[in-house]
Amino acid sequence: MPDADTQEQDAPHFDTAPPPASRTLRIAAILGVVLLLALAIFGILSRRHHEQSLRETTDTAAVPIVSVFHPKPTTGTSQLILPGNVQAYSSAAVNARTNGYVRQWYADIGSRVAAGQLLAVIDAPEVEQQLAQAKADLQTVKANQDLAQVTATRWIALQKQDAVSQQETDERVGDLAARKAATNASAANVRRLQALIGFTRITAPFTGIVTSRATQIGQLVTSGNASAQPLFTVSDIRRVRIYVRVPQLYSAQVRPGMTVDLSLPEYAGRTFKATLTRTAEAVDQASGTELVELQAPNPDGALKPGAYAQAHFPIAGASNSVTIPASALVFRGDGTGVAVVDGRGRVTLKPVTIGVDRGSTLEITAGLTTRDTAIDSPPDSLATGDHVRVQRQPPGKPGPGSQGGDADAGGKKGGDAEG
Repeated sequence: MPDADTQEQDAPHFDTAPPPASRTLRIAAILGVVLLLALAIFGILSRRHHEQSLRETTDTAAVPIVSVFHPKPTTGTSQLILPGNVQAYSSAAVNARTNGYVRQWYADIGSRVAAGQLLAVIDAPEVEQQLAQAKADLQTVKANQDLAQVTATRWIALQKQDAVSQQETDERVGDLAARKAATNASAANVRRLQALIGFTRITAPFTGIVTSRATQIGQLVTSGNASAQPLFTVSDIRRVRIYVRVPQLYSAQVRPGMTVDLSLPEYAGRTFKATLTRTAEAVDQASGTELVELQAPNPDGALKPGAYAQAHFPIAGASNSVTIPASALVFRGDGTGVAVVDGRGRVTLKPVTIGVDRGSTLEITAGLTTRDTAIDSPPDSLATGDHVRVQRQPPGKPGPGSQGGDADAGGKKGGDAEG
């Protein structure tokens, strides 16, 4: 009987190894899955990278880019330009002092008149009749006074002879005194009416020019009517007064005797010299200003009463004041301010006090220093706490309001400060 080894050797042998084609397909499938996974991971990472880049770009674009400058100190003597109101040196409204009708007027607007010159004549028939009656009453009381005088003299002589009593003599003397008082009253009434008749001739109170006329021939005029327009206005414009309100900050620098230049819009390039004659020596609480008076000669009549003028006061700048461009101002409901930026690009709106407005530049007396970094032409939506990026200045080109260059919020010249 064959042994076990012989049987094992004689048993048929089956090969279990896969064929070469199946192995190749398996490897290819594995590589394909790996490649798909790699592509998916790459797509996910690429999309995340693009989203992150887009987010950073959006955040960067949302931060405004601003131009900055450093306020300059105000030094030396400057000009304080303030509006003024030109007035005639003397001006009088000529009203009617008696009732009547205008018979004729002799001066119109622009007429140059001398003191006492006739301007108009008023017909006052009622006043004339009252004057005639008053004169008749005066004659009556004078006649009664003369009779009382004769009677009193006669009774005084009789009383000395003891022909009449002292009581009767005193009565006659008292009657004479009453008659004298009545005569004086009648004479005063005559003089009053004569004065009213004199007021029918309207004359110029002083030498000047007629600046208004509000009367016509036949017009009824009534004396004592406060609401009525004056018949004429006469102004002496050979010399004019200019009234200016000076802010309290500069009131200590304006003194009588100071020479001030005047400019008017209708005389471009021409300057008028005026002298500060007096000040109110008091500050108006409502406006915070002091009223001052200037006087200027006006030989050619170029300075007209009621005109607007600009007064140029030579004054020194306020201590610790700075100068900034007008474009740096920020207007808010709570007042005027300036936006400043710190080293981290964070914005702060500072309230400021404007001392002098020179048009393109402003003198700031409080709220800013030369160490601040201010923003020029800030966006309207800028608020305290916002972040900004400082615009890089070209080499050698100073920023607005700076001196010899501009430093950014971080103190580095020409750098960017990002929040």
